[in-house]
Amino acid sequence: MGIVAIVGRPNVGKSTLFNRMVGERKAIVDKEAGVTRDRHYGKCEWCGKTFSVIDTGGYTSNSEDVFENEIRKQVLAAIEEADVILFMCDVDTGITDYDEEIANILRRCNKPVILAVNKVDTGDKMYGSYEFNKFGLGEPFSIAAADGGGTGDLMDKICEVLPKPKPEDAELENLPRITIVGRPNVGKSSLTNALLGTDRNIVTPVAGTTRDSISTRYNKFGYDFMIVDTAGLRKKAKVTEDLEFYSVMRAVRSIENSDICLLMVDAAEGIQAQDMNIFYLIQKNGKGCVFVVNKWDTIEKSSQTMEDFKESILQKIAPFNDVPIVFTSVINKQRIFDVLKVAMEVYQNYSRKIPTAKLNEALLPEIENHQPPMYKGKDIKIKFITQLPTRTPSFAFFCNLPQYIKEPYKRFLENKLRSYFNFTGCPVNIFLRQK
Repeated sequence: MGIVAIVGRPNVGKSTLFNRMVGERKAIVDKEAGVTRDRHYGKCEWCGKTFSVIDTGGYTSNSEDVFENEIRKQVLAAIEEADVILFMCDVDTGITDYDEEIANILRRCNKPVILAVNKVDTGDKMYGSYEFNKFGLGEPFSIAAADGGGTGDLMDKICEVLPKPKPEDAELENLPRITIVGRPNVGKSSLTNALLGTDRNIVTPVAGTTRDSISTRYNKFGYDFMIVDTAGLRKKAKVTEDLEFYSVMRAVRSIENSDICLLMVDAAEGIQAQDMNIFYLIQKNGKGCVFVVNKWDTIEKSSQTMEDFKESILQKIAPFNDVPIVFTSVINKQRIFDVLKVAMEVYQNYSRKIPTAKLNEALLPEIENHQPPMYKGKDIKIKFITQLPTRTPSFAFFCNLPQYIKEPYKRFLENKLRSYFNFTGCPVNIFLRQK
């Protein structure tokens, strides 16, 4: 899956286009220039292709705004990390010095660059977009991001230039990918080194030592998988260095490319807001998850401490609380192989395919006993269930009036699925289809 970065000077409509591409209003849009300070990150699907989109702050130089220097760094970082650069300009203002400056940077970046001229919402303005040919970055796409004009052709072009998947060794490609994620300095690299039995990754007490996502094959004790150590994910407000910005982007990309994520938590600090953000990112990407509570040797314990800690985690991640939790002390090599065992069990659950006959045999009697609530006097009947051929466990329930089945009943169906078939650690997607 590729990464597309939207760059341009302030107030050309980058956030408007970003919101249209990801299908939700994630980025703030305002007439005032420079509203976007951070990068926004989202997923876009078009014609069967999925890619990540980054909305950057507007690039300027020699400005009095104290934020501009940081924004410029982040734009340059996005250009460095992205696979395709989408350069946006504004037809109403024409070519400005800032546009020229960005074009000079992009001509030297050795990445595919697509030029989009925004706010072309009338036929007369189409002629104004031709002057942008002088950048030498190819024929500009005339678009109106606010109402979607011309964006279809633009998306087709993005899909065309996105890099094709690398022809990696087929054997490695088919191996399970287990990614270790978490905040900085919770022991991710130490766990990787302990499992591999070598000092593969640098470990220091300084948070943020690991800058890149490091992938290694683990082939011991009957296990065979790829293990990925990532940089710690901090709150956006704390990501100051552009180098660290790359690290966060790579960690996010590693989650997307993984099968199972080991979310490491510091026992002494407990589960923090940023741990929850990472968990939601794992869940949003439909990946299996195992909580690894590290540094368990550093806290005072009673007979109830472990159960209380487990309960606090499950309460915070509810309603998705069918997640295994392993308590470790990596420095003492305590229960580190339990982590592997549990991770591979979750992978088995993640890969589980259930025959249609078995699904219907188990669930249809349960549905018959607890039917969906009637809607305006109409009976809702679920007739048939099948598993979909997706990577994340997904199930289609065929019924006569799918639009009237509400979220509580979908949760009931998911709970029944989990009670009959083991999906511990995995998100389960439920789709209601018209029969």
